[in-house]
Amino acid sequence: MMGWPEGTARVVLEETDSTQTQAFARSEDAPVWVLAHRQTSGTGRRGRPWQMPTGNFAATLALRPKDAVHRRSLRSFTAALALRDALSELTGQPALFSLKWPNDVLCRGRKLAGILLESRGDVLLIGIGINLAAAPAHSVLEQGSTAPIDLLSASGQLIGAEDMLDALAPAFAEREARLLREGFDPQQAEWMRGATRLGEPIVARFAHHELSGRFDGIDADGALLLSTAEGIQRLPAAEIYFNEAG
Repeated sequence: MMGWPEGTARVVLEETDSTQTQAFARSEDAPVWVLAHRQTSGTGRRGRPWQMPTGNFAATLALRPKDAVHRRSLRSFTAALALRDALSELTGQPALFSLKWPNDVLCRGRKLAGILLESRGDVLLIGIGINLAAAPAHSVLEQGSTAPIDLLSASGQLIGAEDMLDALAPAFAEREARLLREGFDPQQAEWMRGATRLGEPIVARFAHHELSGRFDGIDADGALLLSTAEGIQRLPAAEIYFNEAG
């Protein structure tokens, strides 16, 4: 396992309201990872509550990216690849894991982890939640969303949150350095190789309508490419659901 990345601060809290809030408060020390063993007010995409049963993982990286502001969203893919790297290393079972656009890591086809990006001035916050020990109750999930799973039941291994952090931080640092050095093209290609349902039917939902089509990958800015009867649709943002009939 790689060592902790040089120049990156590490903060571990027993309990906090939100690792996003705590990481931003410490962003003068960026890059800085903030991990909480208990999080009372975590949020996911679109402000939804993020459930955190005991033993799970909640951490945020506060980062000041060194490239253009419009490229910040690419860290969703960088983080997902780094998370898959760390999970594969810790479990020794890389075949368990796949990637779901734009910011989820799946295990056995179910949602294991979510990634939340938030910009505050020149600071980018990358929040990561992982079901290490337990999955949230189905009653708290949005209808039609990908069913959750936890790493313990899926792999037979109980991994502690701090062990997870110590694998994830160097994996992300390496991926970030490669992004700045090589550009997004290599990560774009690698992400698509690990993407679930590539080439298969999916449903993209928006606030007032939805589109169905074939998932044809992502473009150079990370937007989803959906092949429909009207042609290729480029979707910078959407909620993606799987067409189980397909």
